[in-house]
Formats: sequence, structure tokens, C-alpha cells
Amino acid sequence: MYLTIVFGPLLGALIAGLFGRKIGESAAMSVTTAFLILSAVLSWVALIAIGFGHTATDIELMRWFDVGDLNAGWALKIDTLTAVMMVVITSVSSLVHVYSWGYMNEDDSKARFFAYLSLFTFAMLMLVTADNFIQLFFGWEGVGLASYLLIGFWYKKPSANAAAIKAFVTNRVGDVGLALGVMTIFLVFGSVKFDTVFSQVADKQDLVLPFLGMNFGAIELIAALLFIGAMGKSAQFFLHVWLPDAMEGPTPVSALIHAATMVTAGVFLVCRAYPIFEAAPITSGFITLIGALTAFFAATVGLVQNDIKRVIAYSTCSQLGYMFFAAGLGLYNAAMFHLFTHAFFKALLFLGAGSVIHALHHEQDMRKMGGTYKLIPLTYIFMIIGTLALTGVGIPGTKIGFAGFFSKDVIIEGAYAAANGGIYSPAMIAFTAGLLAALMTSFYSWRLIFLTFHGKYRGKSDVLNNAHESPPVMLIPLIMLGLGAIFAGLYFYKYFVGDYAAAFWAHSLPVDNAYSGTGLPPGMAESASHGADVSQSAEASYAEAGGDHNEDDGGHHEFPAWVIWSPFIAMLTGFIIAWFMYMFKDGAAKRTAASMRGEGGVLYKFLLNKWYFDELYDLIFVRPVRKLGDVFWKIGDQRIIDGLGPNGFAALASGAAKRVSKFQSGYLYHYALVMLVGLAAIIALVFSATGS
Repeated sequence: MYLTIVFGPLLGALIAGLFGRKIGESAAMSVTTAFLILSAVLSWVALIAIGFGHTATDIELMRWFDVGDLNAGWALKIDTLTAVMMVVITSVSSLVHVYSWGYMNEDDSKARFFAYLSLFTFAMLMLVTADNFIQLFFGWEGVGLASYLLIGFWYKKPSANAAAIKAFVTNRVGDVGLALGVMTIFLVFGSVKFDTVFSQVADKQDLVLPFLGMNFGAIELIAALLFIGAMGKSAQFFLHVWLPDAMEGPTPVSALIHAATMVTAGVFLVCRAYPIFEAAPITSGFITLIGALTAFFAATVGLVQNDIKRVIAYSTCSQLGYMFFAAGLGLYNAAMFHLFTHAFFKALLFLGAGSVIHALHHEQDMRKMGGTYKLIPLTYIFMIIGTLALTGVGIPGTKIGFAGFFSKDVIIEGAYAAANGGIYSPAMIAFTAGLLAALMTSFYSWRLIFLTFHGKYRGKSDVLNNAHESPPVMLIPLIMLGLGAIFAGLYFYKYFVGDYAAAFWAHSLPVDNAYSGTGLPPGMAESASHGADVSQSAEASYAEAGGDHNEDDGGHHEFPAWVIWSPFIAMLTGFIIAWFMYMFKDGAAKRTAASMRGEGGVLYKFLLNKWYFDELYDLIFVRPVRKLGDVFWKIGDQRIIDGLGPNGFAALASGAAKRVSKFQSGYLYHYALVMLVGLAAIIALVFSATGS
């Protein structure tokens, strides 16, 4: 079963990629889609067997690296963490494959596209099933390759090629950190196998290593290097610049990258290697701050973007920030819970946006949309569902809410509990940033809905006249994802962070810092996997802080009322502001016209230009590298290499050869003269040598 899950997509990719022209596009699409659907079904079976059955298994495939002390076999590590990731990857990918039948219908390279999609899925499956860091690195780089191929799929577009290169290069920066981290792991532990490394972390706690002329704790250094890799792959602050430009690829690619593959790899890495990060408090604090900053930064930029896909892309970046600051605080299963629910509603939003773009003949500028909800009512409904899930709509203290309500609120409340009253602690910074990001997320999400579907149409009339609802093959995936966006949080809450979390994650993650059904906040709950004891004094001290004990309140335990209600208030505030600006008294038309005239002031332009990161990186990195390249080219290559080579000695020899060749005239007396001169020269040389 597990071999079929992992290698089925690879087989489909090989068939479509190598034999697509021979078997035809329809056959190539059918093969790849069939393998993905099979993998998805079996992944759900695996989750039931592993997660709900509380078991784990390792499957040895073959001998791989065996050089000296370096031994890294090719094996599959199947536990709850792996099973959850397999479900996310294959479920979204299979629906993206089905959706692409309609979206890519007019493209001439469908076989190649479906081959790339399946290759992408296989690489991600290799990453999440790895049982050692070498195999993980193999999947990590495979994901990078596949993303490059898919982002630049329309290679005749210069912007698509530039975006693909930007994504590839930016990820290489992060991958240097990951590679150095894997090397350091082997140096410290003498192994790259997960179980071996994690079991020895405590023994290496006091080890110090020199790095860049300074001494660092070995575990802190390893954790920091691994996180650099995670920053690049999951588009965290500083290494986020590739993610919005990845929208140049076809919309199904965006859904796959943002919901199930690529960007989730960094979160998975931190959760998989949690024993290392738990033993590295400084790095964990840094992860918390970077995650909080990313959540806030991406939300601010999303406020003013006009491309429908870019708005959703920045929401992905922001939601990843939530996952990372949760992981930095030790809320690993809460981070995975949000990753799980996010996959459904983010894929829904991207595919819904693709349906809008498909209906409006590839128009992506929201300023040229409006008044379309009557023409594409089903797409409108699914986009509303995705927005309700993304913004976390739900009633606090109850079990009524969309998927994002359950997973996002757990993270925000967990950050408050982890702060433990420390106003300037990373946890409190994350809590504050999470609330602000929630408010802004609600605003720009509803702004997207109002600009796209409501008000007066602001584009070309012929486009609106030809607008139509997407075909069933594109709507069926939206229905499936819509169900996940509605029910995934409610149903899986108790397994990921609720009463059954300790048993569910027993072989994968600790749940000391997550809800485990004891009625206590994060950090105080009893963990079946670690056997932590809950002290009565801890419970009493937290109760004194204002918490109310309620075992059946939808999962909100021991928190002050204002903490429980603050995400809801932030969400509602964002909605009201968006409605007032874009709906009240036809605000959409006025606000859109103003933005198109470039009005909005310095702050508006600052956010519209994404905090000027692209310009800053161009000034600091791109231009100096280009100038250095010019030096090597004009001086090193042209003047030195070409000057001494083709234009130097080689040119001199060529010139001499041309002059000497003139003696080859074909006249006998010319050859006789040359022979006579040569003979005279030899005689003169002999006489001068003998002194005669």
C-alpha cells in the first residue's frame, strides 16, 4: 500500500513524460490522474491505520549511501506525521489533477504539464516519508526542481521564466543552510538517520562547535541551519520574495504549491526534527519571532494587492507564519492542525480564483472585475466558503465554525498561554501579531470578494458578456475542498489538539504544549507521550489569572474571555472595515478608481511595493553580483583569457601561418630558392658552431 502511495505518482509522471506523445494527451492525463486518486484513497486508509490505530512502521526499500561511516538507506518512515502529510499532499494533488482537465483544456502541452504535477507530488512524498536527512534532502531538492518546471511552464513568457529562476535561486539560498545542517548533524552524531540522531540529542546538549570564527552550541547551530532551509522553502520573512512571483505558473500549480507541497515542507521539517528544536531554545525563539513577523508582514502587503492570485498568495505566506510561530512555541501538533485545515481552504481559494480567471478570459486584476456573482454563482459560493474558513469564522466557546476557526484560534490562544504574562516575550509578540494578522486577513479576504463579485463590472463589456460558469470537471474539486473547508476543523480537532491528541500523535509529536482534553492551557496539559505530571499549583495559578474551567466549551479551556473572543472580534472588525470601504454607498467603485489613479499616500505605495524588498535585494545583491560578473566577463574573459588565447598567442600563430603559407606558390624556382636559403642557413650554423 505504502509503495503504491509513494511511487504511483512517479510511475504516472514517467509514463506521461516519456510516452505522452505516443499514447496521446488524454491517455497521459488519465494515467497520472488515476495514480493520484489511487494514492489519495490509500493515504486516507493509511491515516486511519496509523493515526487512529496508534501504530507506526518503517519500510526498508534498498541500500543507498554506504560510504565509510555514512550509511543512509532508502526507507519509508510511516507514522502519524507522515500519514497526515500524505493525506494532504495526495488529496489536494488528485483534485488539482482533476481540475486541470478543464483549466488546461486549451493548452497544447497537457501531457508535459500533468507529468510535472505528478513529479512534484512524488518529490514531496519522498520528502515526508524519509527516515533520514539524506533522503529528506533528495525530496527537498526534487520539490525545488518540480516547482521550477511548473512556475516556468509557460516558458515563452519572459515573466514566467524570471519567476521560475527567482524561486529556484531563492530556494538555493535556504538550501545551503539545510545542506550545512545535514553535514553538521553527521559531524556531531555520526549518523543521518532520524531515530539515531534524535535519541542522542540530550547527550550532545553541551557540545560546542566553531562556526564562522565563533563558537556555538552544536544543537543550536544545527537547529538554526535547518531552519534557514525551512525559511526558504516555506517563504518566511527575508526569503519570502519568490512566493508571490510564483503566480506566473498556471493556477492549478499555485494551488498545489500553496496548499499541499513546497511551502509546507519547512513546517514539516521543524515538526519532524522537533527533538532538535526543543533542545535549542534560542533558535525556537527566533522561529517564533520570524513566524510572527511573517504573519504580520504578508498580511499588510495583502491589503493593497490587486491581482486576485497575489492576494491569496500573500495570505498563504501569512498563514505559514502562524504555523511557524506555533512550532517555535512547541505547539507542533497545533501547527500541523493548521497546516491540515489550511490545505483545504487554500486550495479551494486558488482553484476558485482559477475559476474566476477562466470565466473572465484570463483577467486577474480585481479592479477590472465586479458584479460577477450572478454569472458564476457556484464559484462565488465556494469562494465565500474558502473566505469564511480562511478568516476563521466561528462562534467562540462552541463547536460551530469553519476549519480555520478551530486551527487558527488554537494557535493564537496557545501563544497567549505560552507568554505566561511576559509582555515582551516572543510568545506575546506572536499573540499580538497573530491578532493583527487576523484582522488584516479578514479585511483583504473580503476586499477580494467585494471587488471580484459585487458592485459594478469595471472591465471590458465583451469579457463580461462571454463570462460563464466553469465546467463540472472544475467544480467537482471545489465541492470536495469546500466540504473540507467546512468540516475538517470540527471533525479532526479532537485528534490533532483535543482529547485524543496524545494517542493520535504518540509516535510522532509531543503534546505537552497542546490541548489534550484535561481542561488546561498549553504547557500544563498531561501528555501521554511524555508522561508529564500536571501540578495542582499550576492549575490554580492559571485559574487566578482569569481562566474559567469548562470541559465542554468547544475546546477553549482555562482562558480569559477576552483571549477567546479576540480572534472573533479581529475577524469581525476586518469584515466591517472592508464592507464600509468597498460596499457601503458603492465604495468599491470609488476606492478602486482612486487606487488606479495612484492615490493612497506613502504607506499605500510602501505596501503596494511589498515593503520594497525586491528593490532592496536588487540594490544589495543583484547589482553587485551583476557588476562582479561584468568584471569577470570584460576583464577576466575578454582581456585576459581571450587576449592571451584567441586574440593573443593563437592570433600570432595564425598570422605567422598565413605569412609562411605565401611561400606555397607552386613555382619550382620558388621552392629551389627556399631550399638554397635553407641550405645556406644550415651551413652557416654548422660553421658558427664548429668555429671553422
